[in-house]
Amino acid sequence: MTTVDACICTFRRKSVVDTLESLMAIDVPTGTEFAVLVIDNDTRPSAQDAVLAFARQSRWPVRYIHCPARNISIARNGALGGADARFVAFIDDDEIASRGWLCGLLRVQSQTAADVVLGPVDARYGDDVPAWMQQARVHATRPVWVGGQIRTGYTGNVLIDLTSAAVQGLRFDPALGRSGGEDTAFFSAIHRAGGRIAYAADAAVEETVPAARARLGWLMQRKFRMGQTHAQVVVAQPGKRRWIGIPVAAAKLAFCAVATVLSLPHRRTRNLWALRGCLHAGVVAGLAGRDALQSYGYAEPIAGGPTD
Repeated sequence: MTTVDACICTFRRKSVVDTLESLMAIDVPTGTEFAVLVIDNDTRPSAQDAVLAFARQSRWPVRYIHCPARNISIARNGALGGADARFVAFIDDDEIASRGWLCGLLRVQSQTAADVVLGPVDARYGDDVPAWMQQARVHATRPVWVGGQIRTGYTGNVLIDLTSAAVQGLRFDPALGRSGGEDTAFFSAIHRAGGRIAYAADAAVEETVPAARARLGWLMQRKFRMGQTHAQVVVAQPGKRRWIGIPVAAAKLAFCAVATVLSLPHRRTRNLWALRGCLHAGVVAGLAGRDALQSYGYAEPIAGGPTD
């Protein structure tokens, strides 16, 4: 019998009910025991009534866990600690699972015996989102291969084998629970411990992009924070020193700055170069020891800046 707990960490989002509804419509392979955990990270149990009301008529068992900290790492650790299954599948509280989501993740895990299986996160845009943003799909999430391997991951769409030696005892870092990047650090640690990360291209989830996130300013802030996280992961590797990577990241930043200026007449190309530059700027800042931006634990996402 294969056992899977789908875990949704939530913070003041009514859309968690939509995520739950999508999980009720997925295909579950024969011989699989499936349940859902909702981990509420608000200081008060703001999602409890809606989740428990949903649980009374749900197709699959739904459990509610309250982890009141406004710290996403603590919520994710609550999921790991509260799960009874062999596999934990994380999905965000603003995402919709496709019908074949779970089957796709489990199929790849069975074929590869991977410790972690990632799926794609596709973006759903409103009509008022700038055309360049929709064309570039900058909010979509896919893994990155380095030397033929996936070396880190994300929690928006993932299956984790809790019996894996590379996973057992590992937890998300609470120090990153307000800035983000806790998932990058977590999956990087699994890879360093010898764990294998695979990809299930057909195990898709879809995320609606709200207006506050469909802005160039929000994307620049996100890329900068991602760069800071990358720096933290690099420094965590044995034998790595902060100062060595600063000149390389600074040179990449300078290249992106020049490319941005040269691309000024071309909106999409210009913005993509600017976003890449923000990533490298975050790496420089992270390697220099700057504190990470705080982006989690607020009623509304921190945003601002131009849309173009």
